[in-house]
Amino acid sequence: MSFQVAKNGQEVRTPFMPQMTVSMKHEAQVWTLNEISVTIHVPLADPDFLKAFTEKMKPQTGARDTFPPRTDTTVQVAGSDASVVAAMRTILTAEVIYATSYPTVGYTCALSSLDGFGGGEPNEHQAMLINSGLASGKRYGFVFILSGCGAPPASSFHLTAAPNANSLGRKAFCADQSAVIRSSNDGNPATCLSSGTTVQ
Repeated sequence: MSFQVAKNGQEVRTPFMPQMTVSMKHEAQVWTLNEISVTIHVPLADPDFLKAFTEKMKPQTGARDTFPPRTDTTVQVAGSDASVVAAMRTILTAEVIYATSYPTVGYTCALSSLDGFGGGEPNEHQAMLINSGLASGKRYGFVFILSGCGAPPASSFHLTAAPNANSLGRKAFCADQSAVIRSSNDGNPATCLSSGTTVQ
């Protein structure tokens, strides 16, 4: 099943091409609806689409332009740190669920094992607990790494978030199976693990 967009009775060309797949199953002599999947294709190689997309991203002129640009970056930095801490909490929660779901493996030191992308049933190689962006290990200008798991079933792990080359001057964050998140002002994950300050 596909979708069409119309305006004033005329079909409108849209760069987004959604498709719907309907899955049925046969039970007790009756066909019933089992699953609906929606896929959206985005033509990233289409120059017209890219042009229209970038045009929308340009600053809009208007009354708001009369206000002076904001120069205080304190709130932005704090917000970014909060995003990193929230991402770490997501990973820490996923680790607990993972270790409970796969007791013969214990904790995992592969973010990809916690990935939420894919089909079928969750398994120890793709538990579908976090989104693929976070599972890539690069988010909010930080690099997230799991380490120190040891032989399975792993009973411990280290999670670190270090600022990347574009985020120099930022704190490093770390945690372990205790789920206590700490930070170090020097941006070094090793310092964080050895003597980091607890994040409130």
